[in-house]
Amino acid sequence: MKSEDTPFEGGPMDGRSLPVLLGPTGRPPKTYRIPVPDAAGGPPTVLVYRRVPRGHGGRLGLSQGWKYAYDPEGRAGGRLKWPWSKPDATPGGTRDDADG
Repeated sequence: MKSEDTPFEGGPMDGRSLPVLLGPTGRPPKTYRIPVPDAAGGPPTVLVYRRVPRGHGGRLGLSQGWKYAYDPEGRAGGRLKWPWSKPDATPGGTRDDADG
């Protein structure tokens, strides 16, 4: 498999670059999860990073690749959204007035 050194921005991994395996399309995964073991032997903390464009350069505006930005909330994402799926709950678990 092919890998690419991808920079990380924000959080504990800020400024580091790790080799990330690329998918069949030549892109790294949308989310990158890093489990960090707990010193007291408890469950590990999981750091979540989201893939964002590194930037656009030159006259043509071509993409310069990808980087990972820290997501402190670590919300579950990347799942398929089908038209018949129920929408996610609003923050706090309450419904909007538009929901009825």
